[in-house]
Amino acid sequence: MLVLGALLSVLGVSIVLACAINDRTIEEARGNAVAEVVDTSLTRTVVRFSTDDGRIFIPPAGVLYPEGLQTGQQVRVEYDQRNPDLVRVAERTAAVSLLPVATSLLGVWVVLGPVYWVLRRRS
Repeated sequence: MLVLGALLSVLGVSIVLACAINDRTIEEARGNAVAEVVDTSLTRTVVRFSTDDGRIFIPPAGVLYPEGLQTGQQVRVEYDQRNPDLVRVAERTAAVSLLPVATSLLGVWVVLGPVYWVLRRRS
């Protein structure tokens, strides 16, 4: 049980770190645009935007931090000018990922802690 909890904890921390790395990458060569939300689904939110040089991009992985976006909506985005497929909603950062990850990890330990304690007492 402890190994499973530790593994899930490492996974959660890795998610937050990956978000921070993406944010840093965007900040190093940030471009700004207004994007149209093309599609929203459970796994990703697809946007379409034009770069400063007039190229149109639809990032295959979708946009980072898409909470609350709806199809057809216009939204300001920030993207990595070296790799416009890396795009996030403007003014949203890795801090957005802290609450869901922390809540999930709390839930994991609330469940696994008592299970570990019960199993430990039986042996």
